[in-house]
Amino acid sequence: MNSYLIKNAKIVNEGATFNGDLLIENGIIQKIGSDLQKENTPIIDAQGKYLLPGVIDDQVHFREPGLTHKANIATESKAAVAGGITTFIEQPNTVPQATTQRLLQDKFDIAEKTSYTNYSFMFGGTNDNLEELLKTNPKNVAGIKLFLGSSTGNMLVDNPEVLEKIFSSTKLIISVHCEDEDTIRKNTEHYKSIYGDDIPIELHPVIRSAEACYLSSSKAIELAKKTGARLHIFHLSTAKEMELFRNDIPLEEKQITAEVCVHHLWFSEEDYKEKGTFIKWNPAVKKASDRDALWEALLDDRLDVLATDHAPHTLEEKSNPYTKAPSGGPLVQHALLALLEKVKEGVWPIEKLVEKACHNPAKIFQIEKRGFLREGYFADLVLVDDDKSQTVSKDNVLYKCGWSPFEGTTFSSTVTHTFVNGVLMYNNGVFDEDHKGKRITFDR
Repeated sequence: MNSYLIKNAKIVNEGATFNGDLLIENGIIQKIGSDLQKENTPIIDAQGKYLLPGVIDDQVHFREPGLTHKANIATESKAAVAGGITTFIEQPNTVPQATTQRLLQDKFDIAEKTSYTNYSFMFGGTNDNLEELLKTNPKNVAGIKLFLGSSTGNMLVDNPEVLEKIFSSTKLIISVHCEDEDTIRKNTEHYKSIYGDDIPIELHPVIRSAEACYLSSSKAIELAKKTGARLHIFHLSTAKEMELFRNDIPLEEKQITAEVCVHHLWFSEEDYKEKGTFIKWNPAVKKASDRDALWEALLDDRLDVLATDHAPHTLEEKSNPYTKAPSGGPLVQHALLALLEKVKEGVWPIEKLVEKACHNPAKIFQIEKRGFLREGYFADLVLVDDDKSQTVSKDNVLYKCGWSPFEGTTFSSTVTHTFVNGVLMYNNGVFDEDHKGKRITFDR
């Protein structure tokens, strides 16, 4: 029946934190209040724990189909639910790439059978699939993804005429990876002429430079303004790019929105010496001053939403020399804990965390009845004990790749319970193996 009564929680929702109870009936939030009673309903005493909406991660790479030696939807969604993420939006650069409606549906079919969390997928734009792109259903597909920087196969959209045609032709949200390919190629060739394949990892943010990011993201914004497209820029990483975004209008009125990822808020170039290629991401982790600027923009609402860009590779792959080591890393299991650590440090209030990680993704993608603790909404919920610490090690990571960039980090909080559509999917280390998440829908 998916019915529970959560008592005595510190409820965090829509800018406020208050003590209260929450009743789940048949997978839906039935009532939020105090001193709630309900006969024949299991009770969870949440005394001292935070009760948050489930996190919505708008950018993950779960590697299925075709790259399942790294990860699959089952393993990574299981790690996500253990980390308090109840909904993910997955990207199209799998094998084959989700650049036709049939291939996109294949991914939905896999998730329906195997995902522990709720899910949607993006359709991948290319230089030559506009006709297929325009068939995308706005009610049950998250949006369009375009790679304006390096990508595998045919997914680099580098034809200006095609790009303008895509921006002009769809009302769907267009999410973009912005790095200037010519700048990156030129920088790579320069340092490869000096070092060969074994370029020092510390040069990654020099090769994939702030200039490469700004050049690409500013062009995308210029095109969006010209065409009236609804643009969402993924994983921003530089101080300079922050001047491109607004905080003087409500989120609901923004035609151009911005995402920042956990790793760009946590790491800086000073960490390459210890972490090496295990913190090699595209865009690159850059200066501490860039990280500070990202936090400032997140707090003042130029940056709208948080994500992980979860992108696992095997230990063997990540151990290659610079030019052969792939970019990306696994993050969904510990992203919320990292953000909560910054609450403990006084960097930001927990209400702001919930706004950026739960409420705003739901608003930006117009997700139906998720992202908030509201009566009548799906019961996607997370209970967090902020006095129960844990240290990340290879022994307790759940990713198929078997490692985490947070290894050795002790977080002072622990996710104890995660509900997905009212199902207690994760309970103090124990998973419900009998239920699966649902395909999310969109109010468009």
